[in-house]
Amino acid sequence: MHQFTITGNTRSSFSTWFVDGLKQKFSTEGYDYCPDPTDNIRVVFNVLDSEKPRPFRRKAQATFVVSIIEADETPKSTFEAAYPYLIRSLSNHLIYILHTQTQTDIYFVTPEQGFYKITYESERDETFFQKIFERLEPVASSQLVIDNHFNDNLQKRLWNGNENTKKMYISGKKLDKMDLLPAPFPLEDYLTSRDMRQLKKLYGIGGLSYGNLSTRENESSFWMSASGVDKANLQVIGKDLLYITDFNAEKNAMEISVPPHTEPKRASVDAIEHWMIYKEHPQVGAIVHIHAWIEGVQATEVNYPCGTIELAETVADLVRSSKDPSRAIIGLKNHGLTITGRDLDDIFERIDGRIQSQVPMSS
Repeated sequence: MHQFTITGNTRSSFSTWFVDGLKQKFSTEGYDYCPDPTDNIRVVFNVLDSEKPRPFRRKAQATFVVSIIEADETPKSTFEAAYPYLIRSLSNHLIYILHTQTQTDIYFVTPEQGFYKITYESERDETFFQKIFERLEPVASSQLVIDNHFNDNLQKRLWNGNENTKKMYISGKKLDKMDLLPAPFPLEDYLTSRDMRQLKKLYGIGGLSYGNLSTRENESSFWMSASGVDKANLQVIGKDLLYITDFNAEKNAMEISVPPHTEPKRASVDAIEHWMIYKEHPQVGAIVHIHAWIEGVQATEVNYPCGTIELAETVADLVRSSKDPSRAIIGLKNHGLTITGRDLDDIFERIDGRIQSQVPMSS
């Protein structure tokens, strides 16, 4: 049985009622409430003070933190007001409660810039908490696959890259020219050095950027953009571009080959998803993930977090069931697109003129 806890202090009758409702709903659905968090606690509801938002310092990757904050003044941009609280609280998810003169909206915010809402209707309390549970529980119980196992055994002929990495460099420039590379979120502007160390220790995160691309090298290996790097300038092997050789199920980690004497960057969190697709579909030669949309695409039903086995398996299933797995376009709910192709040029030819920069958001 999964365990959950609640930290922080509510500051209004509504937030007290809201947190009590979450407690009752998760308890009813089989979660075990712990007044004091254990090292392996599964879900934490962390109530924030808007003046001093304190993070819950989890001790394990598997702990899923949902921070909750309440606001009474409508900001110019609700997303821009809410997102920094997600970062400051080191959360996997943020619930932003916004009271206006006419209604109360419950916004859900994710690190991938997912942003959608449920409007509270007082006469439907049971339905209200059921909706919240259905949106949070699948993502809270998902399993991350974000660890890396580096081997300094990259063949010398690949230390400076090859034709495939040159194509990735060109493709990164194309994404930038198409305005599909949102500016990396400046973590250091919002987090203390201690918080940055915490992120680095648990998740290997040193920066937050969006989107990634990869290209197949051979039957079992592929090149992929690293995490937190400028996708418009993919040049350095082991830093900007990583050679991924396998998934180590025992270590729950991606196997990565790097040049000797290199302090490598970590692989994009979507590496497990790309690995699954390449392994199953030999005809797939490249994959691009962007925070954008194309109308009419097949899409996932749950907005699983990036880097989880559940998201990887769901996308792999949709690729498998598509008309042509080697040329699939899969929508990730409240997130973006994963696009497969025979090669990178094939992907860009097919999406040219079809991209919508705004990802549709839905509850």
